[in-house]
Amino acid sequence: MTVVGAIDCGTNSTRLLVTDGNGQIERLMRITRLGEGVDATGRLAPAAIERTLEALRDYRQVLDSHGVGAVRMSATSAARDAGNREEFFGPAAQIVGVAPELLSGDEEGRLSFAGATADVAGVPAPYLVVDIGGGSTELVVGEDSPIGVHSIDVGCVRLAEKFLRHDPARPEELTNALSEVREGLEEATQRVPALRTAATMIGLAGTVTTVAAVDIGLAAYDGDRIHHYWLSRHAAEEVFRTLATETRSQRLGNPGLEEARADVIVGGCVVLVAVLRYFNLEGCLVSESDILDGLAMSLLARS
Repeated sequence: MTVVGAIDCGTNSTRLLVTDGNGQIERLMRITRLGEGVDATGRLAPAAIERTLEALRDYRQVLDSHGVGAVRMSATSAARDAGNREEFFGPAAQIVGVAPELLSGDEEGRLSFAGATADVAGVPAPYLVVDIGGGSTELVVGEDSPIGVHSIDVGCVRLAEKFLRHDPARPEELTNALSEVREGLEEATQRVPALRTAATMIGLAGTVTTVAAVDIGLAAYDGDRIHHYWLSRHAAEEVFRTLATETRSQRLGNPGLEEARADVIVGGCVVLVAVLRYFNLEGCLVSESDILDGLAMSLLARS
């Protein structure tokens, strides 16, 4: 039995998947905020690098405990934007045993699409896969495979740091953040008109799963209840309205919202509701399967 590992070093979180292709053996997530301050400074902060490396040390132990042979490790928006990424890449490669792959937005989107659509059934295609990250959001349209991909530089961390300076955010800050996302979506649809043809949106990553968890009212996170949960646009708008008008401490009273995400969840909600509004969608199918699954599938295909 071949057991593989996939690691995604994102702007907001560092995640691990261990699988043999028949089901996940381990799926772990730690918010490390690798991209903290990158939008303003163009560099990875030493503390952010160390937080992420510490997570990788723990993940290396998990990989060893399961006898994992092949591993792929990706780095995305924060690393793309950082001039000092090698200060992270070198130590990361020493810890994990493979070098991080600096993915373009196109590559990131294609891997996310592969993971998200692998087990989708019973919903109309073509699919609009929307991967809301910390620094960027990938939009991918297709059915059996992508026919169009576009990455826009908006994400939960980037928007929170750039626009949402008060707690709670002021109305004009939310308006400016929503306008930023809309501008990105307008450019995306100009470059990839097929984005408008999608019948079903599939939403990925921590913002979407967190909004679903808050909508359900999960006291403890339950991936089985989240995966393929239908999140209506009305529910997403209600969660956004609630979280955006609360202080950070008040937001923590919402079941389903983890403390480490409380300061950036409103920025993520801005992206989610802006996409739903722009494409006039009734809601989205929430997926736990994402870029990690795409990375793991590529390894299993080689074995």
